[in-house]
Amino acid sequence: MKTIVYMVRHAESQYTEGNERTRGLTLQGKLKAETITEILKSEGINVIISSPYARAILTLEGLAKELELDIKIIEDLRERYFSDYIISNEEFMPAMKKMFDDPDYALPGGESNTVCQNRSVVVLKNILEEYKGKKVAIGTHGNVMTLMMNYFDSNYGLDFLNQTKKPDIYKIQFKDLELEEVTRLWKE
Repeated sequence: MKTIVYMVRHAESQYTEGNERTRGLTLQGKLKAETITEILKSEGINVIISSPYARAILTLEGLAKELELDIKIIEDLRERYFSDYIISNEEFMPAMKKMFDDPDYALPGGESNTVCQNRSVVVLKNILEEYKGKKVAIGTHGNVMTLMMNYFDSNYGLDFLNQTKKPDIYKIQFKDLELEEVTRLWKE
């Protein structure tokens, strides 16, 4: 039985330190969230699930209203926790590369790829089991989305993450727990 998962990476959000869970969307992000609704409203989506972070929820809020569905929040779909200290822009990409080269590496106090992948894949497997044969939209983040996809196909790694956009949509077809096909639906 085929299950379709729409991984929806959140729209653009203004980064400010200290409000990771509550920061919303920029004006551009809000406009692109409307485009997400237009792209997905006729896909026959049965369930909408999201990270607890506002930017992921807000990206799917219009779709939920259009389809008259509630958004189910799952804590373990939250963004990866990088570290206990503020990471500079100069440190970020080298740290990301090291994390993808060594999945068990983590910055002080942060999650490794292995830890983040394990928690998020448990959720995805539960979704695939509970909603078998359905179409599910998941509001997510770049790292979490990439690590979930990477679990099923190692071709989804740092290069894939670096080419994704905010927002982005990947339609993933599963047969039971086997990833069969991935189609990018977002067009710039």
